Amino acid sequence: MDLEQARVDFFNLQKRICAFNHAAELIYFDGETVAPPGTAANRAQALEGINEVLSRLKNDPKSLELINFLHQNQEWLSVKERRSVDFLLREGKRKNNIPPEEYGRYGALLSEARSAWHAARDANDFNILAPKLEQIVEKIREFAKYNMPDRDPYDYCLEQFEEALSVETFDEVFDSIKKEIPPLLKEIKERPQVDDKCLKGDFAEDDLQELAVYILELIGIDLNQVGLTKAEHPFTISLGSHYDERIATRYDTNNIAASLYTILNQGGHALYETGQADNLAYTVLDGAASLALTESQGRFYENIVGRSRSFIEYIYPVLVELFPIPIGNYSTEELYRAVNKVEAGYNRINSDELTYNLHVMVRYELEKAMIRGDLAVKDLRDEWNRKYKEYLGLDAPDDRSGVLQDIHWPYGSFGYFPLYVLGNAFSAQITDKMNEEINVYDSIESGDFEQINLWNKEKIWKYGGLFNSKEIMEKYVEAPISSDTYVKYLKNKYADIYHL
Repeated sequence: MDLEQARVDFFNLQKRICAFNHAAELIYFDGETVAPPGTAANRAQALEGINEVLSRLKNDPKSLELINFLHQNQEWLSVKERRSVDFLLREGKRKNNIPPEEYGRYGALLSEARSAWHAARDANDFNILAPKLEQIVEKIREFAKYNMPDRDPYDYCLEQFEEALSVETFDEVFDSIKKEIPPLLKEIKERPQVDDKCLKGDFAEDDLQELAVYILELIGIDLNQVGLTKAEHPFTISLGSHYDERIATRYDTNNIAASLYTILNQGGHALYETGQADNLAYTVLDGAASLALTESQGRFYENIVGRSRSFIEYIYPVLVELFPIPIGNYSTEELYRAVNKVEAGYNRINSDELTYNLHVMVRYELEKAMIRGDLAVKDLRDEWNRKYKEYLGLDAPDDRSGVLQDIHWPYGSFGYFPLYVLGNAFSAQITDKMNEEINVYDSIESGDFEQINLWNKEKIWKYGGLFNSKEIMEKYVEAPISSDTYVKYLKNKYADIYHL
């Protein structure tokens, strides 16, 4: 096989993969936004056909021969080509180590589990889901043995989302959270509580949408390249490449902050995706290095930027203009304190910046114990409630507010939850490093995001999937993976707000 022709053929293979992914992503985007509710079966039919073609394309003998040939001649390849080859080899190995008939049964099990989750939610009864969840846990343990027989089975779960990190790394990240955050929450609870009435009311969706457009343009989003629409569950997605990004947000007409911080989070994701190097387009590397790293960008713009005094002071006049009642009756300092109010609640999605980490820690400890065999699924509800009491001081009133509030586990997404806290940790480390070169909060206070975005692009965005998150954090951000900087940020911030 001629090496130069193989390189051309390999790029063309990636373009074809991207083309089919583009079609699948468009169908998903349509289903989550404007598609009529009765069209789900029609989309499922199309997706089944696309996924079948994609599977055949990746596992075609000619494709496998091409990928293996390039792997054997990797010393002659560019860094981008080597990484792309490794990406497809790793993706194939993870799946191909599992007997096809078992993988097929697992897909059917996940579909059944999702239906069971909805039924359990409707009935407010975890016992309806428990048998299916137990089967999922058993299957994941089996798959871990096929792929990583000599390692912690939970590493298998983490590896699909963070290829270079192990359970030991995540344990270290959560150790600092577990040690410092629950005592901090207890202190805050003993202080006079923050008044957040200025954020609540009955707001026009058109005004919230106007705010969203203003915020996206302020932080540097090009709305000629990034589309904005609505969805029940907010998300950001690339369609085919980083040249076409879509944000689907949700407007809470009873709470300004919910709408504001949702759009900031999704805007951070969109900035990361659209900021990738153009030479990665139509390759398997055109995407975030990891879910934790892309989460760090969402959290950076949502929390580090959006919940800072500097940002509140800058956007205050716009908020007063759009929402004179109630915002105009409060000062910038009162507004700043309101958007940073800490209040332990049952729901992870609606939790504040501080307690969010405890919600995730509960899930991390529970799913790790289940996969290791240290916690039986039948005991999950009781252990969930015990940990919520220990970390958040709450007694879950029912299963819907407790163990049934997330659909991640019925989807088989074990190992996903800890990425949220890792992304938070990354966001604080990124800010610390950025501050060594530019004054981050001075830039925010003047509404100038050019330097901030340029720094992020040069250190993180442009590399796409060229390097993993560990390599990017250590080589370009120059920060070893740790939550210490993040915990320090939280302690300093809330000591100031609550006069601790």
